[in-house]
Amino acid sequence: MIVNIEDLREKARRRLPRALFDYIDGGAEDEHTLRANQSGFQHYAFIPKVLVDVADRDQSTTIFGERLDSPLIIAPTGFTGMFWPQAEILGAREAAKNNLIFTAGTMSMCSIEQIAAGAPGARIWFQLYVWRDKGLTRSLIERARQAGCKALVITVDTPVLGQRERDIRNGLVIPPRIGFGNLLDALSRPSWMWGILRHPRITFGNFANEPGVKHDPTSLAAFTNAQFSPSVSWADIDSFRSLWSGPLIIKGIMSAADAQRAIEHGADAIAVSNHGGRQCDSVSGAIEVLPEILQAVAGRAELILDGGIRRGSDVVKAIALGARACMIGRAYNYGVAAAGQPGAAKAIEILQTEIDRCLALIGCPRLVDATPSILRPQSHSD
Repeated sequence: MIVNIEDLREKARRRLPRALFDYIDGGAEDEHTLRANQSGFQHYAFIPKVLVDVADRDQSTTIFGERLDSPLIIAPTGFTGMFWPQAEILGAREAAKNNLIFTAGTMSMCSIEQIAAGAPGARIWFQLYVWRDKGLTRSLIERARQAGCKALVITVDTPVLGQRERDIRNGLVIPPRIGFGNLLDALSRPSWMWGILRHPRITFGNFANEPGVKHDPTSLAAFTNAQFSPSVSWADIDSFRSLWSGPLIIKGIMSAADAQRAIEHGADAIAVSNHGGRQCDSVSGAIEVLPEILQAVAGRAELILDGGIRRGSDVVKAIALGARACMIGRAYNYGVAAAGQPGAAKAIEILQTEIDRCLALIGCPRLVDATPSILRPQSHSD
């Protein structure tokens, strides 16, 4: 029985080969930040109000003036198509059904164009990694515009790849391949194996026709460090701002100072994010720095919380602390890996149901009315 996101996680663990599950589940080095993203929510307790009429509840929000039925944005993640064939298209379709936003990733298995064509009517954002090849970077921005993407999300916390030790121990290469070392593990996952055999061409959809991008299997760190630009600076953000007329989100901000600079360089929104604990370890949990970034932004940009969402109550806390919406990465990927589009639907349903129940129990019928006054800070020992 699937009751919560942890149940989807367990089902995904049973279905996927270990290397792929660990890719979803793991973080950098000792995974302190991975755990901090989740435990940070425990540092806030609700202050319920009783005898409030909560018969009619509303968890909708707006982002850039557009209504979302729930404050959920499907986060950009790489290799999702390895968990379930054409997973990015399925995720975009499910986002459209629920009036949410789907963020297509640079490193997805389906191209921007395939996702847009496969999910008509979906509101799609495009997440950009900055490549050493500036012409390729500009091409990706133009393709996102041509595909109808509504916003550009620039990830700024990956000058080099973090030390993801689970991936190293598992010998994960990209694009992933089945070899002697992992053959038995793959064969013991027949559901996953059957899906891969039916869609044997595994590559990065956005670069299928780019001769300068390596498609032979290589380590994730080697690929990232060879292709991504370690010299990207605020001047590059100015350049991207001039190329993109729509909303611009800077993803990977973890300090008030950087949040202020992002606004100065044209950001319309900031995704408070430590890359899910997958980059620099021993960084604070994302929810813990949200209040100071809110204060620094002072209403000049919208805030999105990215990191650690496993419960609807986490979402309510993030909104109360100033976020406009929350990105869901692992929660969504657990669902997709467990059961494809029905799994993605289940992950969204679980979070929406938990948000609704939480609002009723704390006496706050409208999510947009949630403020810090509904929370009580807890000491780390509580």
